[in-house]
Amino acid sequence: MKPTQESVNRFLAQKPLAVVGVSRTEMKFSHAAFLELKTKGYPVYPVNPNAQTIGDDRCYPDIESIPEKVGGVIVMVPAPEVLDVVKQAERAGVKDVWIQQGLKVPDAVSYCESNGINVVAGQCILMHAEPVGSFHKFHKVLWKLLGLHPKAARTAPRGAA
Repeated sequence: MKPTQESVNRFLAQKPLAVVGVSRTEMKFSHAAFLELKTKGYPVYPVNPNAQTIGDDRCYPDIESIPEKVGGVIVMVPAPEVLDVVKQAERAGVKDVWIQQGLKVPDAVSYCESNGINVVAGQCILMHAEPVGSFHKFHKVLWKLLGLHPKAARTAPRGAA
C-alpha cells in the first residue's frame, strides 16, 4: 500500500528516532541523512553493530540497546535485512517504521501492515523532514508532479455507510 500524508506526519511526530544502518563512511547516504536529521533538530540515534561512534555520537548495535524508548525507526539496511529490523523494532515496542526509498521489501511492508505498525515505504525521509533543503525540495515537487508523493487518506463520502 502507498503511504499517505497522515502516515508520513505520524512518523515525523515520533521522538526520538533510530536510524538503523547508518554507515561509518561519510559519503554514504545513510551517514549524510543521519547528520542532516540531527542538524534539523531531530533527536536521532545511530544504529550499526559494526561502529562504536558515528561522528561524535555513540552508535548502538541494535534498537534495544538505545538508552530510551524510540518512537520511530528509519531503516537503511540492505533489503534482505529489512524484515529482521522491522521485527526488532516491534520487539522494542516501536509502532512507526520508515523504510527508506530504494528498498523493495514487500514482505516487510506486509508484516508492518499485518501487525499494526505504521509504515512509510518508498519515500525519502529527507523529502519530508522539515525544513526540506534545496535538492530534496526539488525532489518533492517532482514527485508531486509525477503523482508519487503521499496524498491525504481518502475518507468515505458523507452519508456513506
